Amino acid sequence: MNRVDKKFGELKRNKKRAFISYVTAGDPSLAVTKEIVLALERSGVDIVELGIPFSDPLADGPTIQAASPRALHKNVTLKKIFTLVGDLRKTTDIPIVFMTYYNPVLRYGIERFVSSCKYNGVDGVIVPDLPYEETKDLMRCAKKAKISTVFLAAPTSTRRRIKDIVKNSTGFIYYVSLTGVTGARRKLPSEIASNVRTIKSMTRKPVAVGFGISSAGQARDMARIADGVIVGSAIVKIIADNQKNNRALISKVSKFSKTLARSIHNA
Repeated sequence: MNRVDKKFGELKRNKKRAFISYVTAGDPSLAVTKEIVLALERSGVDIVELGIPFSDPLADGPTIQAASPRALHKNVTLKKIFTLVGDLRKTTDIPIVFMTYYNPVLRYGIERFVSSCKYNGVDGVIVPDLPYEETKDLMRCAKKAKISTVFLAAPTSTRRRIKDIVKNSTGFIYYVSLTGVTGARRKLPSEIASNVRTIKSMTRKPVAVGFGISSAGQARDMARIADGVIVGSAIVKIIADNQKNNRALISKVSKFSKTLARSIHNA
């Protein structure tokens, strides 16, 4: 049982939902990313998704798309991100899950990638552009290392495909709340609740909802139907808007995250 499983178990015993936040590693710098992760934990975040910057982020909307080149222009690499996580493990035990595209994993080497995850304290991986049908090698290595492999279910997923996803996903199932890319939305689709219920009827594994959630009200509503709520673009936008003042950046990210944490944990 890794940190992700332990956290969901702890929250379930306390009848609470998980607050999962996303940030792009290296935006605006690796040193500030470390401060952000620690601030998120202090603010009530339960699990951190650490995005690996990539030149062609297919599933991401404009906000997170813009974060990748900002990080890459600072010469952020996968190897340096592993070092960052290893450094974080000296001071925090918060579950950390990599959100990455497959190209960096393949280029790094699957076995080497999973080995580095285990060595540095990464608890899980999400690879949105890798269909689970093609994940045999990654799953084999990850299972041996006790690293969670989180798969995505979408509004367009068939019942048969959802069954395969929930069977193979470990840690939690990531339900994509809408068709399209990441990014804050004023209104979320009305069918989220019924789709989440369908997934939950097939598994006892936690189901977390992501994509589009940007306000405390939306987070509260999602926490009432799912086991976890994922917020990314809204936090990344605060980081983008405050890059020239690290103190203000940390303060604003913390304030916003505390508001979300209260809404999710008290839903």
